[in-house]
Amino acid sequence: MVTTPAAVRRPSWAGRNYSLLTAAAVVTNLGSAGALIAAAFAVLDSGGDGGDVGLVAAARTLPLVLFLLIGGAVADRLPRHHVMVAANALNCASQAVFAVLVISGTPPLWSMMLLTALGGTGQAFFGPAAEGMLLSTVSGEQARRAFALYRMAMQGAGLGGAALGGLLVAAIGPGWVLAVDAAAFAVAGALRSFLDVSHIPARKPGGGLLSDLRDGWREFIGRPWLWAIVAQFSVVVAVVGAAEAVFGPLVARDELGGAGPWGLALGAFGAGTVGGAFLMMRWKPRRLLLAGTLCVFPLAAPSAALAVPLPVWGLAAVMFVSGVAIEVFGVSWMTTMHQEIPEEKLSRVAAYDWFGSIAMVPLATALAGPAELAFGRSASLWGCAVLVVVVTALVLLVPDVRNLTRRTASKEITGDTARADALPVTPPVTPPVTPAVTPAASADAEGPVGRLG
Repeated sequence: MVTTPAAVRRPSWAGRNYSLLTAAAVVTNLGSAGALIAAAFAVLDSGGDGGDVGLVAAARTLPLVLFLLIGGAVADRLPRHHVMVAANALNCASQAVFAVLVISGTPPLWSMMLLTALGGTGQAFFGPAAEGMLLSTVSGEQARRAFALYRMAMQGAGLGGAALGGLLVAAIGPGWVLAVDAAAFAVAGALRSFLDVSHIPARKPGGGLLSDLRDGWREFIGRPWLWAIVAQFSVVVAVVGAAEAVFGPLVARDELGGAGPWGLALGAFGAGTVGGAFLMMRWKPRRLLLAGTLCVFPLAAPSAALAVPLPVWGLAAVMFVSGVAIEVFGVSWMTTMHQEIPEEKLSRVAAYDWFGSIAMVPLATALAGPAELAFGRSASLWGCAVLVVVVTALVLLVPDVRNLTRRTASKEITGDTARADALPVTPPVTPPVTPAVTPAASADAEGPVGRLG
């Protein structure tokens, strides 16, 4: 057999599906990172205030919460790549219309809320399908490295997209940045249409959508480490999302000089996630869930930095450190999901994970403006920081979070059987050999803070 240079360079675990998924995630992250900034400044440029920014952010997240569980069940019943492509098409269309409205004039608030709601609906179906597809693409000892490399590529694209997006919003306006995001969705959808799902066993006939949802719930609630961390992130994602989607642009406008500095700060976070993913390609902590959870504490720092507020360079440094920290958690979480959840239930469990993690985001973003009026911006941001610290400390009280450990190579069993025959959920005093994403740090920046990823 003649070996091509490309085959020599590409690791054995980086197959066709993995390469397509990674390339598509890079494309969407380039567009979506800038679009997050563009949407906020489109609202502000149209005469909106912090409350309006929060309403638009909530409009995206509310349908995401409403349809996530259905999206997870659908993704376990239909070919996952078909669900992903259809969702990308909806995201492309909604962003394209949003871009046209912003470029052509001053869109009313209701139209921006409607279009972002359509984007959230697409993501509700995309997220569980994408996570299930990625987790079923790799297996064995190299899964952790594959997830780390995937996230490093994804976050690297987010780094460039955020920095470039902030500059482009300032230079040519938010509408054109939204147009670029629409084009990115179109390209990513085309790439995902070439995914091969022949390796995934055909789904057995079930009792319908409600039966699938009940089955996913039993899988979810039967694992203490899973529901405890999801409960933690229901608070963490909500307050961090409110701080970054609502308070961050306001602080940037009033204290830091506008969209450019805020794009730089988000870019520093992206650089940190790249560094964290690179770290996780080399570092294999034995107690992955413990290491990952400890790395959630630094997520309180950006809210505190905005509350002061720190100058741009200080905020960027804080964002970089928090980016490194959350990526340690993200890779650990994806590895846990990969090894502990049966392949045929991945999308359903991922949907419950996402649902719990983002359920409070619409409320938090919608209340950010009123909280600023009632308590002041600085006090609201300090409250966000305190909540992150408190809920993360509480989740460390769960024995599974402290004791679950990574499987060693000698105990590794690959394939669907390994995940179906996962070790007992509740470990004995001596930790079992079990591993520890977004969260679920899901696959794309098309989702909510990618579980902050």
